[in-house]
Amino acid sequence: MRGRFGRRAAGEHRITLLSKPGCHLCEEAREVISQVAGELGVPWDEVDITQDEELYRKYWEQIPVTLIDGRQHDFWKVDETRLRKALGG
Repeated sequence: MRGRFGRRAAGEHRITLLSKPGCHLCEEAREVISQVAGELGVPWDEVDITQDEELYRKYWEQIPVTLIDGRQHDFWKVDETRLRKALGG
């Protein structure tokens, strides 16, 4: 079954950053994710929760939220070491 953000083959990952405009923690998370994803060759995207009512209701108090393969990994702060470990790096 495919989740909202999809699933990938074993060994392949995708990071999704849930954010909103004007969020300084989101800017910090974006920098960490961009660096780690770039080094490990992992694709990533960013979703603005203010453009999706369901995401806004679910995550507005936790922003930024990091998803790996559609599953919540972190919120408020992205720990670089923890992210690398989750991606197998």
